Amino acid sequence: MQEERLLVFTGHFGSGKTELAINYALRSLKQYKKVILVDLDIVNPFFRTGELKEELEGAGLKVLMPNFAASSVDVPSLPANMYSAFIDKSAKVIFDLGGDGDGARALGVFNQYFKSEAYRMFYVVNTKRPLTSRPDQIIAMKESIEQTSRLRVTDIINNTNLSYETRACDIMEGQAIVEQVSRQTALPIAYISGEKSLLEELPEDIGVDLLPISLYIKPPWRQAKNK
Repeated sequence: MQEERLLVFTGHFGSGKTELAINYALRSLKQYKKVILVDLDIVNPFFRTGELKEELEGAGLKVLMPNFAASSVDVPSLPANMYSAFIDKSAKVIFDLGGDGDGARALGVFNQYFKSEAYRMFYVVNTKRPLTSRPDQIIAMKESIEQTSRLRVTDIINNTNLSYETRACDIMEGQAIVEQVSRQTALPIAYISGEKSLLEELPEDIGVDLLPISLYIKPPWRQAKNK
């Protein structure tokens, strides 16, 4: 686990950054007594951490999210209690940041707090998505998020996937692309993430830490199918 108290997970729509934020927050409970998960995803109406608020708080997390984040209101506001994530220095804080430059604008509200404390900002990349399939697209998206949030990405996470159809070879194809991005930006690759069974199929000498995740969020169409 990282030493920084403030961790941000950001990425384009479909990157899987919300799933990663949830998984990382739950893992953090093994090391920290108090973990806060802040849902700042005001872009994606379908994959919000707020949808699992009751379940996550039952597991021991404190979940903060914009007003109306789980409703049909288009522009949620940021309640005052979100500032508690910065005021309570005893808490580990995981931010789930909206999936593009517009979503990153929500984080800019807290810029002064991030500037006064060490943070880590993980840029989650899924190379199987149309707008992040090439190095130049991935870099352009990163720069857009940085410009709007007024924070700097510190690490890259390869979360290449095709949802339930993902194969180990897909992850490796994504890793080759992410490595190009890493070389061009001088940003380290913090993790390769994916379901545990898939990560076990990757080469042992891959040279990057693996981050196994469980799938907590189901798309609306899959939820309907299971009812």
